[in-house]
Amino acid sequence: MKTTKKAVTNPSAPKPIGPYTPGILVGDTLFVSGHVPIDPETKSLVQENMTQATAQILTNINNLLKTEGFTLENVVKSTIFLTDLNDFNEVNACYATFFQGIPPARETVEVSRLPLDARIEISCIAVKG
Repeated sequence: MKTTKKAVTNPSAPKPIGPYTPGILVGDTLFVSGHVPIDPETKSLVQENMTQATAQILTNINNLLKTEGFTLENVVKSTIFLTDLNDFNEVNACYATFFQGIPPARETVEVSRLPLDARIEISCIAVKG
């Protein structure tokens, strides 16, 4: 049985900043690349505070998920990268508002630097079924 993969993009979402696809659909599983907090309308990085940055990323991810009929409820795994773990509580408070039911499995990792000097990046995996 051959596994086919489909590139998933959203015309209203920020364009990738490198040679990668925003999402890859394989069967009923959508692998979402890491997103930094880019406002798709202004193309600028949202970094006023971590609540706004987290909300922008999760809104962008949700819009990408909708492209293939997924919702945030379909997210089973996420990874958060932070340049400062002191932002952990603020990120968690915002993150929790997006995942009302059973939240996905997750890890949060502190890193030295992120693309565009963002302070946060989030990736995830969503499954239908």
